[in-house]
Order: sequence, then C-alpha cells, then structure tokens
Amino acid sequence: MLEEKDQIEETPQEETTQNEEVQQEEVVTEENTEAVEDMAATESEESTEDDESEEDEEEETEEDTVNTTAHDDFDWTIGKRNTLSYTQSEIDDYIETYESTLTSVAENEIVSGLVSAISDGDVVLDIGYKSDGLVSLSEFRDTPDLKPGDSVDVYIETREDSRGQLVLSRRKAKLLRAWETIVDSFNNGTVIKGTVVSKTKGGLIVDTYGLETFLPGSQIDIRPILDYDSYVGKTMEFKVVKINESIKNAVVSHKALIESDLAEQREAIISSLEKGQVLEGLVKNITDFGAFLDLGGVDGLLYITDISWGRIKHPSEILKLNQRINVVVLDFDENKKRISLGLKQLQPHPWEVLAEEISEGSTVKGRIVNIEDYGAFLEIQPGVEGLIHVSEVTWSNQPVNAREFFKLDQVHEAKVVTVDRDDRKMSLSLKKLTKDPWSEIETTFPKGSRHTGEVKNLTPYGVFVELAEGIGGMVHISDLSWTKRFSHPSEYTKIGNDIDVVILEIDKDSRKLSLGHKQIEENPWDTFENVFPVGSHHEATILRKDDRGAIVLLPYGLEAFAPIKHIRKEDNTPGEVDESLTFKVLEFNRDDKRILVSHTRYLDDLRRAAANEERVAKRSERTKARKAVKDQQSKIEKTTLGDLDVFSQLKDQLSDNDDEN
Repeated sequence: MLEEKDQIEETPQEETTQNEEVQQEEVVTEENTEAVEDMAATESEESTEDDESEEDEEEETEEDTVNTTAHDDFDWTIGKRNTLSYTQSEIDDYIETYESTLTSVAENEIVSGLVSAISDGDVVLDIGYKSDGLVSLSEFRDTPDLKPGDSVDVYIETREDSRGQLVLSRRKAKLLRAWETIVDSFNNGTVIKGTVVSKTKGGLIVDTYGLETFLPGSQIDIRPILDYDSYVGKTMEFKVVKINESIKNAVVSHKALIESDLAEQREAIISSLEKGQVLEGLVKNITDFGAFLDLGGVDGLLYITDISWGRIKHPSEILKLNQRINVVVLDFDENKKRISLGLKQLQPHPWEVLAEEISEGSTVKGRIVNIEDYGAFLEIQPGVEGLIHVSEVTWSNQPVNAREFFKLDQVHEAKVVTVDRDDRKMSLSLKKLTKDPWSEIETTFPKGSRHTGEVKNLTPYGVFVELAEGIGGMVHISDLSWTKRFSHPSEYTKIGNDIDVVILEIDKDSRKLSLGHKQIEENPWDTFENVFPVGSHHEATILRKDDRGAIVLLPYGLEAFAPIKHIRKEDNTPGEVDESLTFKVLEFNRDDKRILVSHTRYLDDLRRAAANEERVAKRSERTKARKAVKDQQSKIEKTTLGDLDVFSQLKDQLSDNDDEN
C-alpha cells in the first residue's frame, strides 16, 4: 500500500508539465465531485500487486509513446495511474448527483446561511453554494453571542467577484428584511416594534429592525406630549402610516395603535350610554369654553355652563388636569361620537333649596357677577341671582349708568323687591335700603330756601345739582346769571363743583325740583333801568363779534348787543374784540333783559352837540353886539359928523352878522 501511495504521488508530478499546456482539456477533471473521488479511492485499494507490474509496463509504453508521438495526437488516457474509465452516461450521472447537493443562488437576493467559523474579524458562512462567503464581524454587533452553527440571513451582493469569492452582506439583508416588514405593516396594518433612538425637530427617530423611521410628535400619544426626551430609549409598538418607496423612508404612529384600541372601547361605551347615566371621567384638557374628559376610551365635553350653578370665568376655577370627577350624561350622538356631560346636574338646583327667609322685603348680600345697560345681577348664592335695575339704584331721577356705577365682584346689600321661585327670578333694590327722602321734601327743602349742592351733570339746557342722597334738581341755563348769557353751562361751572341754588318749584309726584342760581341775588335789572336809561352814553368793551353784531360789556358786568353797523368808528372801520368804545343805549327791555347799544349813534350825538355849541356861541355873540348898540344909542344926545361915521360903521357890522346867520 505504501508503494501505491508513492506511485500515486509521483503521477501528479509527472503530469504537471503536461497539464500546463492543456488546461482547457482538464476542465471536466477539475470539476469532479467528491463522490467521484471516493469511488476511485475505493477501487484503487482493491487493486493487487499484479496491477503494479502492469502499471510499470504501461509507464514504459507511455514514455515510448511520448517520444514517438506528436503532442496534439497524444492520448492522455494512456498510463494514468489509479484511474477508472467511465462512460459518458456515468459521468453525466455523477455530475448531476454532485450538482443536486448545491444550492442555486442569485445575486441581489436574501438567503439563509450557517456560521461555519469565526476568525480574524470575519464570519465564514455556508449558504449551500460551491464556495463559502465571508462577512465582517462588525456587521454582527447586535448579536454578541454569535457562534458556529447559528443561522443568519445574508444578502448576496456578488456570486463571484474579481477574485472568485462569494460577496455577502448581513447589513443589507437586515435593511431589506426591515423594509419588507414595514411595507407589510403599511399594507396589512400589522404592528411592528421599534426603539426610540433620538429626538429630532417635530418628533422622534425610531429604529425599527435596523431601519430608521420618523415618529411625529402628534403621533406619540392621544394626549399632547411636551417632553420628548422621556421617550428616548423606550421600545414601543407602532403602526406604519406612510412610506416612501423611492428613498426607503417611513412614518410610524403610536397614537394610531392607541386609537385602534380605544375605538373598540369607544363603541362599547357609546352603545351602553344612557341620558342621566353617571360616569367617572379624567380631566384631560381644559379650554376657555369647557373641559374634555376621558371616560375610559371615549371623550366627552363638559361645557363651562354645566360645571357650576354659579357663574365662573374659567373652568380652571373648579377643575384641574388629571382630576377624576363624576359627571352625568346630558346628551350624546352615536353617529358623531359626541357626548355632552354635566357636573352641576349632580346637585339640586339652588332655587329648589332656596331658604324661605329670602322673601319680599328681606335684605340679602352678594357680589356683582354681570353688568348690563339696564342694570346689574347680584349673586346671592351660586345659581341664585337677582337683578338690580338702574331705576332701583338711587332715589334721584338723574339717570344712572350701570357700567359706571357697578363693578364686577363688588359686594352689595340689597332689598328684595319681588321673588318668583317658579320662574327663578328676583328683583332687588339698593335705594330701598334707605328712607325715601321725597316723602318729606317740603319740610327738608321748602320752596324759596337756599342750599348748596354738587354739580352732577351738564346738558345744553341746564345743570343737574344733587342737594342730598336721592334728591336733586336742575338749574336752567337762563337761571345761572342775571346779566350774562351762556351758550352752554360749561362756560359757567364744571361737574363736581359746588353751586348755591334756591328752590324755585317742587314737583313731588314727578320727583323734580326746579332750582335757580341767579336768584341768590336780587334782580339787578330794577336798578339797571335807572342806570342805563335810553339815550345814555357808557364806556363798554367788545367781548365777541359775529356777522350780526357784537356783545359788549357794560359797567356792573351787564352785557348788551350792538348791531354790526353800529360798531363802526369815526374812520368808518369796525370795532375789534377787546376794544373799548363809548356806546349809546338805544333800547332797554327789563322783561327780556335786553339792552341795545350803538357806537355810531354816539358819534352822531357828538357831532350834533358840537354843531349846537357852535350855533349857541354865535347866537350869544349876536346878542351881545345888539345890546351894545342899543346901549350906545341911548347915550347919544347930539351927533357930529364924526360920530355919524362911527354909527354908520357899526350899522354895517351888524348887517354883516345878520347875513351870516
């Protein structure tokens, strides 16, 4: 047997040179399978020593043939040791048997392989192909317990690269398997698992089977989430809601998974709902108009008006987030999945348990909860309110502005005027807490008495004055001054000022007082008639002027009117405001308190007076001259010629004076 081994080892050495020249012809030999080699080894062991001598002879014959036969005509089957001759059909059968032990693989597909060995940072994988593949150990970081014999999925990148090696990738296999799982979840609605790896703008990044997906912040939970960091590192279940095949990207949702679970609970809860049913709910959100409650899978709305029998500004005054409360079902819509809830309905209406002590004439205390133009609502207790009408605020007839008089949350005492428990209405009064001052008005404020009051309001026609709480009257604009005329009371006084008045008239039924301010003093017009008679001249100052004329201020503060044509001066220019001129009184009307004056007529009087003075002077000179002549004539007894000449001249002079007159 040892000799046979030596011979077998020599045979390849002798054939090496020949094989280098005919490599293409040895293709079949190189592709022999292990099965063929096993069969040849078995038959060679059964050979006898006689075969060895035959082989020696064949070897000698072969050497002779090599020396005498051309290379192209050489029969390579001659002289092969330990070989068997097979027919073509046997060879085909052997090849078919060998190929049946191999797995058919294609590039760009995922196959399962067994770990054969792990060494030098590589993992040797047997996928049933004619050669094994190598995968870097770094691609198995997620499986630190990897060992020979384990089965893993790999991606075939190339069956045979430039070096004839099988190229595999576990990372690509994982990504493709992950994408297939994601697409299946999207198409069929299946649930997948993933781990939140980081936070990003608007949401979270989730690792699903090695592939990164996006989880929007609105899809994390059915409740708004503010702290995204608390979810980093958590493993959760998701549903795929959107995919992008071109870039292999997906959007996942945990909220959709919760909602699908809640949908079943919602249907069960809604199907069992009844009006008036009491449920326990969790306050999940509070808004200005109410609060949303989680009833165990379905949400209900508790309006602000159904939270308390009393008025509240915001639900947060009574409710808090995550607070558990009992509520009653007021109404629900199975189609729209809307449920209206009530909290105050769990308690009896306050009007139904209103104390009997609250009746007409009783005094109550509360706070202002609402203000309207016509009055204010006073809350006596939560759910029980009464109206204080503006007419019930004060005994005075002066209008009251409710929005200025009342303030929200102000505390007031009031007298109950009417109570209607059936209609749940109550009328209240502030003024009836005190005695009606008008019941003794003739005694307290008799006609003609003088008082000091406060100016409360101004109107174009007069001033409203308050003399006491609930008692006031009006001073007409014409009763403010004896001498001055005002276009508006604000020219004389202001709101809040004190003013002296006289009671002129009392109307107890209408609760009105007529007041006068100028009546504090005596009527000066009785005296003015003597001071400013018609035709008298007075120095005056122009106060204001318009197209019709001017108002001038006479002595003693008296005002008079001068028509526009009567304020022209001597140079024919009109007088100006604040200019002092002398005026002539043309008219004095005591009843209408009207004085008409003129500066032009004053100038006419001056010119007329000057002419009269000149005429009087000339007349006086004439009289004196005539008297002198008469006196002289009486003294003459006899005349001389010279004397006659003197008389003749005097006569001529007197004649000239007569001609001039």
